Amino acid sequence: MNLVRIPFYGTAINAVQTDDGVHVVLRPTCEALGLDYSGQRQRLRRQPWATEGMTPTVGADGKRRELLAVDRRTFTMWLATIDASRLKSDAARDLLAKFQIEAADVLDRYFHEGGAINPRASEHQVNALILQARMQMELCQAAKGLIRPEHLEARARVVLARGLGEHAELDPADRPLYAQDFLKAKNLSNEKLRSIAGAFGKRLKAAYITSHGEPPKKYPLNVSNGQVREVNAYTEADRPLMEQVWTRYYDPQGVLAA
Repeated sequence: MNLVRIPFYGTAINAVQTDDGVHVVLRPTCEALGLDYSGQRQRLRRQPWATEGMTPTVGADGKRRELLAVDRRTFTMWLATIDASRLKSDAARDLLAKFQIEAADVLDRYFHEGGAINPRASEHQVNALILQARMQMELCQAAKGLIRPEHLEARARVVLARGLGEHAELDPADRPLYAQDFLKAKNLSNEKLRSIAGAFGKRLKAAYITSHGEPPKKYPLNVSNGQVREVNAYTEADRPLMEQVWTRYYDPQGVLAA
């Protein structure tokens, strides 16, 4: 079963559809809300209504993994039991409210209706999304010569497909791959991820230069706080290089989460 990341207010709902229905990987949502993952698992195990288990998935890299996931009903009931007053920030409380109100509908629309568009979006909001897509396409056009052509084409396809409410058809090797997303797929804690992200990026860049004889091109990435940050432009074709850097410097024994 292919694991999908459904965009959700600057984060994502990681889910997979099996013969038993839709299942959601709990850890990313816990981390997005600033909740202790282990503690939330213990809470769920005490609930008679909770159903969890190891779900076989296929990640974007084509590798098969088993991830702990809960079914859709458990996910939405778990969200409803979270006390907003225990969250550490207003941003986390606001995100929790969005999860509680919209997560079930987003999952249903994605897996049963082919999309995850908010039905409460006003005409102004829809027009804003169209304008955003247009600006992103213009940015892609302006970036010709600065970014690897395959990466630029893949980003343009994603923007166009998003504007049409469709999924982009990409050559797997040309699919954009960000170092941050690669590390997140290792199921590291937020603290661990932050501690190694900078050094990993530098080592990856050095390995890329050694392999290709030139540094990676840059890409302007919109981050969750609305700012634009220049990041190195990698694609799925660079995943083996990322794995080499990961194994050499961070997991030589192959014992960390993958």
